[in-house]
Amino acid sequence: MFLVQACSLNNEIGSNYYCRKLRLSCIQDNKVVQFKTSKGDFEVKLFGKDNPVTVSNFLENIKNNIYVNQKFYKIINYPQQKFIHGGIYPENKFYFERNQIVNRIGPLIPLEIKFKEESQPRYNYQIKNPYEIEDLVYTFDSGSLAMVKSGKKKSSSTEFFFVTNKIQELNGRYSIFGKIIKGLDVLEKINKDDYIKEVRISN
Repeated sequence: MFLVQACSLNNEIGSNYYCRKLRLSCIQDNKVVQFKTSKGDFEVKLFGKDNPVTVSNFLENIKNNIYVNQKFYKIINYPQQKFIHGGIYPENKFYFERNQIVNRIGPLIPLEIKFKEESQPRYNYQIKNPYEIEDLVYTFDSGSLAMVKSGKKKSSSTEFFFVTNKIQELNGRYSIFGKIIKGLDVLEKINKDDYIKEVRISN
């Protein structure tokens, strides 16, 4: 009897559970979105098949136009690699208004990481064993898109970042939910004063 209950609980805590909790339409297909910025346009493939909660949350944000006219609020440059942070920064007043009106659950979503041999992503789980990295579906590469972390096991619901190179040290610690498939050169040009004009769902 105890084993049956435990199994039932584990099955419940999956993507459908979190989509219901966060009041999201659980998108389980890959989507393409177009970023129109002050430096040019680029296209991003979103991994809805493997990261349905993170992608569904991101698409909800797009539909609510929360990224329109928002600046890339933090640019981190290291030799041969670059981090570009965008979205609604927590200190922005609209961030709080949006979470009161649109997303009453709060500003955090679960950390969502997908392993190759598992049917469901793992939630609120951060890799500690480096050997597990080999089993990840997605790792950081040029043009990877991930959600900013909030604590060890949660992601921001509105802040995201791009990277311009492979960064092995970050693998398994962030929800990587997309990658630039067209216009990677635009990402290299973006500076802190640049901003998002529009994010549009292509298909």
